[in-house]
Amino acid sequence: MTTDTAERTRTLALEGVTKRFPTGTVALTGVSLSTGAGEFVTVVGPSGCGKSTLLRLASGLETATSGTIEVSARAVSYVFQDATLLEWRSAMRNVELVGELRGVPRDERRERARAALDLVGLTGFEAQHPRQLSGGMRMRVSLARALVAEPDLALFDEPFGALDEITRLQMQTELQRIFRQERFAGLFITHSVSEAVYLSTRVLVMSGRPGRIVAEVQIPWDYPRPPELRYSAEFGEITGRVSTALGEHS
Repeated sequence: MTTDTAERTRTLALEGVTKRFPTGTVALTGVSLSTGAGEFVTVVGPSGCGKSTLLRLASGLETATSGTIEVSARAVSYVFQDATLLEWRSAMRNVELVGELRGVPRDERRERARAALDLVGLTGFEAQHPRQLSGGMRMRVSLARALVAEPDLALFDEPFGALDEITRLQMQTELQRIFRQERFAGLFITHSVSEAVYLSTRVLVMSGRPGRIVAEVQIPWDYPRPPELRYSAEFGEITGRVSTALGEHS
């Protein structure tokens, strides 16, 4: 998507955002970014640079000290680092929770939940409880719960960080497939440069605390992206550019 198109359809815009906590810690300073429909933007940066704070500001869970935040999305979903499922509910009932809270009739919310579980590849596991599911399957339920609301903007706070490497690679492939199908605006936080490059249309690099955007790298490939793309020379060149920017500003 071109910048002009993203501007016309943007769902999230931060302009000159600074966040200072009551303790005096400045987490972010002068951050400006935007996401538009059909864009998947990933933010990478060193630990403690304010990436999660940025996501909390975008979701409305935190308020900025200065600057402006504009959210024009009809529906916003948030996927946390942990799957955060209710252990006493089945996969189906966990995904239905969004509809329950919004007063959606039972039959309709069940139909939507079933479709969301199918979207993330969990047909046949609707009755399983979280303790009966692997880590990757739990995260799929969390994704289904986020997607059942049909978000215009989806926020991801390092959702694959706790998974083993093989499962993590599988979930990356799965998420880009879902993004290609649904085309929500995505803002994704990660420590992994290769994950950022594989998933994104753009990668934003943050400096060490106080966090600010110090580089932007456009990603040239359309979706779907085959797993073997990760081993290509061009992929290596782009991850090198992102890694260099990280090293210069950590």
